[in-house]
Amino acid sequence: MVKRKFNITIICLAILFAAIQPAFAQNAQELRLDSLETAQNDSVALNAAGNAAKKKSLDIKSMIFGHVGDSYEWNITKIGNKNIKIVLPVILISKRNGIHAFSFSKFAKNSGVYDGFHIAPAGSPYAGKIVEYDGNGKEVRPMMDISITRTTLAIFINGLLLLIIILSTAHWYLKHPDGKTSPKGFVGFMEMFIMMVENEIVKECVGPNYKKFSPYLLTAFFFILLSNVMGLLPCFPGGISITANISITLVLALFTFFITNVFGTKKYWKGILWPDVPVAMKAPLMQLIEFIGMLTKPFALMVRLFGNMLAGHMGMFIITCLIFIGATISPVMTGAMSVVSILLNVFMSLLELLVAFIQAYVFTMLSAVFIGLAQEKEVGEKEVVKK
Repeated sequence: MVKRKFNITIICLAILFAAIQPAFAQNAQELRLDSLETAQNDSVALNAAGNAAKKKSLDIKSMIFGHVGDSYEWNITKIGNKNIKIVLPVILISKRNGIHAFSFSKFAKNSGVYDGFHIAPAGSPYAGKIVEYDGNGKEVRPMMDISITRTTLAIFINGLLLLIIILSTAHWYLKHPDGKTSPKGFVGFMEMFIMMVENEIVKECVGPNYKKFSPYLLTAFFFILLSNVMGLLPCFPGGISITANISITLVLALFTFFITNVFGTKKYWKGILWPDVPVAMKAPLMQLIEFIGMLTKPFALMVRLFGNMLAGHMGMFIITCLIFIGATISPVMTGAMSVVSILLNVFMSLLELLVAFIQAYVFTMLSAVFIGLAQEKEVGEKEVVKK
């Protein structure tokens, strides 16, 4: 009975998500266009006819990449003519002008230009980014742009939620140190996931020295899983899939890369620097092959997670755009496309929920395998001989 109620709850949430998503996507696109029109100086110079034609046209490419891309403000919704959004701080380090810190709203209040910086217009190599002019009058990026973007804010939110979840679970175990009481509810649910990752992934793939790497692998699993699920929510503080950003997956892959190689044993490094092959093949051919192999492992982790999450979100957004496509044809097509879009989004939502778990599982498992391969040592061989 509990399982049936749980399944019904998931289906209801998926239907609600599919029903809300088209309106949310349309609001997000309208907010993005409004932000660009107020921030970019050249958009003010467009005539009324040009603005009307631009609003009537359906640029699906801009809508999709505007949804999965990053920005300096987080548009939440639109109530009447009022935009509800979080304006984020801009922090820039310029070679010419030093350090600058101000709110992104300064661009809207100053016709898209503030303190020597402006938003690069459409068609520029840095479109949508903050740029300045060099001594030759050419657009260049500041030396460093460490602004708090919506992706950065989403990382902070997801990290805070993860801390609350894990610490609340740990708090229950601190209150029951005897181990005689079985956890129930949310703590029992978390224990199921923790024991699954610990027993099926960490112990099996890393080997006897698994306790040393268990904290990192558990953190990676739950952070990726939580980030994937938060990206599926249609409203604040969700809606931003940070794992669909290749910079985030690159950092996660680099963590695995450094842990694997820094804690690699002598036998692991001997197999890379001086493998057991004929002398004629030892140098430099085998070292080159092993070095390339070291780099392909984190690259595979990075691309697999990024590609799967980005493709899923783009697919759902394209399905949502069927409603807008139908609206440009006729009212009948609008109704038909709406029904098709909602049904497909229900299916895609359930599928993406499964993918969110699978991608966290696969990333953790591959990381554990790579770490385990670097933990081969003579101690394990002696134990096998004794047996």
